[in-house]
Amino acid sequence: MSRDLVAVRTGVYHDSVSLMRVSSALSELAGVEVAIVAMATKLNLGLARDLGFELPPADPSDLLVAVRADDVDAATGELDRLLGALSSRQVAESADYPPRTTRSAARRGGASVVLVSVPGEYAFAEAADAIEAGLDVMVFSDNVPLEQEVRLKELAAERGVLVMGPDCGTAVIGGAGLGFANVLRPGPVGVVAASGTGAQQVTSLLDLAGVGVSHVLGVGSRDLSAEVGGRSTTAALRMLDEDPATELIVLVSKPPSEETARAVREVVEKLRTPVVTALLGTGGPDLTAAAEAALRALGREAPRWPSWPRPAVSGRLRGLYSGGTLCTEARIIAGGGEFVDYGDDAYTRGRAHPMIDPTLRLEALASAEPGDVVLMDVVLGHGAEADPAARLAPAIAAAGVPVVIALIGTEGDPQGLRRQAEALYAAGASVFTSNAEAARHVGTPTDKRGRS
Repeated sequence: MSRDLVAVRTGVYHDSVSLMRVSSALSELAGVEVAIVAMATKLNLGLARDLGFELPPADPSDLLVAVRADDVDAATGELDRLLGALSSRQVAESADYPPRTTRSAARRGGASVVLVSVPGEYAFAEAADAIEAGLDVMVFSDNVPLEQEVRLKELAAERGVLVMGPDCGTAVIGGAGLGFANVLRPGPVGVVAASGTGAQQVTSLLDLAGVGVSHVLGVGSRDLSAEVGGRSTTAALRMLDEDPATELIVLVSKPPSEETARAVREVVEKLRTPVVTALLGTGGPDLTAAAEAALRALGREAPRWPSWPRPAVSGRLRGLYSGGTLCTEARIIAGGGEFVDYGDDAYTRGRAHPMIDPTLRLEALASAEPGDVVLMDVVLGHGAEADPAARLAPAIAAAGVPVVIALIGTEGDPQGLRRQAEALYAAGASVFTSNAEAARHVGTPTDKRGRS
């Protein structure tokens, strides 16, 4: 019979991504029904109460532990081991006592970029501290109010620094990956992306073609909206234009507002560095075509992208995606079907991103019915699940419906691109390293009544 473990630990802080990994690891233990290990924000407290936990008073600076398990003692021991490993890593990374604020950390010097990964309601203050210190900032946090994003980018323009985000999941600066990042070779292509997985698709394809990147500057998924007006996009374009290591720029975005797209194109026309654009939904190229255009601009031929296909299939198309831009691209190419972006804020409140925790997508795959065709992305790289095929391959084999996968990654990624592809193919899936090719492979979608 399961029992509840509820605890509030004061004076303990870890970033949200690390705590999501701890929660996910606990959830996979035998006999554990649910595990929440998170800072005691209003959102996380509400989530725990909704699951039936009785909670003591707690402040947002406290660590909340809420576990329901058959063996609470075993779960507690594993929790202490995981949190101890996090604390040991933090101590090893700093010989001095760690700073308590972003501003105090900035005063120590030596840094040029600040990474903010706190609950969205607290991100503004930390990002503003970084800007005031004259540092570029990557805001990994999502659920940041729109008006706060605009104000941060106004402050950044005044200080001459760059705000990457909010909801910036991917950046590569001078070869160092931040957030979800693939292992990429150095090279002449700079990327500006209002899309994390869009940037990962383009840079992974370039890497497979033997071309590397100088920097990948994420700007946040809302930057090209009418409200934000491309403030960080134009700043990032100008920064790469001044970078001697960047010979070509690729601009990637989900569908932008028409007004902002026009304004950005006006900036592009004035740059000295050539730019390849992939603004989805505007009649421009898809992400694979943009990568191929970049190769041609560098005088290189585009290769045949690695794939492990099975015969083309058609049916009631269901898109189960972890990347928002990949989801949008596939929907545009397929021209129909039911698509869900499980990386959207609505699905990540209080739980790990689907690139870390595939539970929701596995449940959706298990619910597939005869006549369905499932289209999915699997994104590799640092920050992503350590072995996606270990859980996904058995689910594919059990689903009993055709599954087509866009596998986004490079040969250098820790999960092993080829090993993942072969495992997923062996389970019955068609596998493509190009999301566009995967979407075209599913054939003509039909509606729920089976009509074309």
